[in-house]
Order: sequence, then structure tokens, then C-alpha cells
Amino acid sequence: MTHYLSPSILNSNFLDLRATIEMINQSEAEWIHLDIMDGHFVPNLTFGPPIVQMISSVARKPLDVHLMISDPDKYVDNFIEAGASILTVHYEACTHLHRTITHIKSKGIKAGVAINPHTPVSVLEEILPYTDLVLNMTVNPGFGGQQFIESSLTKIQKLKQLIEKTGSTTLIEVDGGIDTDNLALLLKAGVNVAVIGSAIFQSANPIAKIHELKSIMQNFSAEANS
Repeated sequence: MTHYLSPSILNSNFLDLRATIEMINQSEAEWIHLDIMDGHFVPNLTFGPPIVQMISSVARKPLDVHLMISDPDKYVDNFIEAGASILTVHYEACTHLHRTITHIKSKGIKAGVAINPHTPVSVLEEILPYTDLVLNMTVNPGFGGQQFIESSLTKIQKLKQLIEKTGSTTLIEVDGGIDTDNLALLLKAGVNVAVIGSAIFQSANPIAKIHELKSIMQNFSAEANS
């Protein structure tokens, strides 16, 4: 089983964004995670398509774009045109989720659905066969550096069972409060993609931190395949 690391730039130095992207380019991480917040769906503001387009111009890895915005249908095309490789919308923000997901996929990129900590995984049963990934928020979305919600482990296990039940190939992605102390537990629960921000960008050596996190993933895969 393949596991992906998607560093979130939310807590990086935005005064030197090119250096941040170049660092991830040179690292062992597979994706680059971009958190798009509108100050309405979540209580924070980040950036929009023009910044994503600038990042895309220097990124050499897929852009994993997470729309934490109200009425995402108005903007999905803008983010796809800006360079998103994976575009994730929130279940809680989409009135016609199937339409949104199929539209994203029709543009030739991967489509994901995110759920907030309070949303049960059961609501995803009908949409799972159409999605490339489910992003399970392990903190309440809006800000980096929050504490991991422990009950998320049980929720991820339920999601894994639901994916197997529906025969889907959907990846499980997690975001929030993840570090070396809980990454292995998340992988064991069924996680395929880990979004990690604060642990990487608050470390003295982000490249070394990414290597440490990827080593946990590789060790887990080796043990699982042995």
C-alpha cells in the first residue's frame, strides 16, 4: 500500500513562499497541501486562485487543494485552472455533492470530499465510489497547530470499513494535529495520506522532519507487507 505525505503550507513563512515550495520540491514528500479558507465556512482567511497559480508555477509536485469555503461550486473551475491536481470540497458545503465531484473529475483531476470532526462517515456511503479521496479532519478546520482529536482513530477505522464495504478505491487522508507520536496509529487505522503542517514548519529542519515522517510511513509499509 502506498502512503503519501502532503505538507500543509498554512504555518509556513508566507514572506518567503517560493523557498517553502522549493523545500518541499526537494523533500521526500509527495504532495503539497494548500488550505483555502474564506472566513465564512471556517473562521479564517488564507488565499485564492492567484496565489495557487503562483505556487503552481514553481511546484514540481501535485497541488493538494482543500477548499474550506462556502458554495465551492462557484470557484472549483478557478482553482483547477490555477493548477490544482487534487481538489477537495466539504460534504457540509455542497448541496449537490455528486454533481460537484463529477464536475471536478470531468476536468481531468482527482476529486476529494472532506468531513468535519462532528460529521459521521456514514453520510459518505453513496458518494464513495465517485471520489478519489476522503479527507477526515482530525481537528476543527480553520487554524493550524491544534490538538489531534483522539476519537478520530475510531472514525477512520469506520471509514476504512465503509470503503471496503462499497468496494471503493478511495484514499483516506487526514489533516490536523499529526506528528511522529500518532502517525503510526493513523496508518494502522487505514490512513493513506497524511497532511502535516505545524510539525514540519515549526521544526528546526523541515527537510529532516519530512524524512523522519516518511521513514515512519516506509517502516509501516514494510511491516505490513512482511
